[in-house]
Amino acid sequence: MNKWMMFCALLFLGGCAHCGNSDNFNSNSEKSLSGSPCRAQYLLYQNDMIQAKLLVGARGNENTELAKALLQRAARQDQSGEAEFYQAVLLIRAEGNPSESSDLLEQAAKRKHPLAIALLSQRLIISDPKQAERYRAQYAELDVATSGYPSFEQAQYVADGLIAATAKPAP
Repeated sequence: MNKWMMFCALLFLGGCAHCGNSDNFNSNSEKSLSGSPCRAQYLLYQNDMIQAKLLVGARGNENTELAKALLQRAARQDQSGEAEFYQAVLLIRAEGNPSESSDLLEQAAKRKHPLAIALLSQRLIISDPKQAERYRAQYAELDVATSGYPSFEQAQYVADGLIAATAKPAP
């Protein structure tokens, strides 16, 4: 049950980060016009992100290649930083290039992705405490933080859970 709670929190946070500013379509009305090319692109983007998040959440090396491909395709339209965040998660898990994962997290933070900001703050707490505090302050200004959910600590917990080799039980 705890794994499902973590997974639901992950999807909720991803959705929060996504709803406000993650499309680069001409208008909301075009997204709602059934059959429009813009609507089709939007639906495919949404599908790619949902599938990628499920694969990232499921863990396992057999899921990584497909998750990377879906995230790469979704990143072309993503304006929320969500695709970059999940790409960074996969790199960190694989113990890939640290500067590449940091660059992806910074790109996601510039787009105000809450989990990216929380993770950057956490990763910099020892090496650059002032920058870590700036990220924490940036998080405090986000809509998700001003609404009270998730707290900064909850966002860090979710980000930690995504990076961990195995799923972490909820506290």
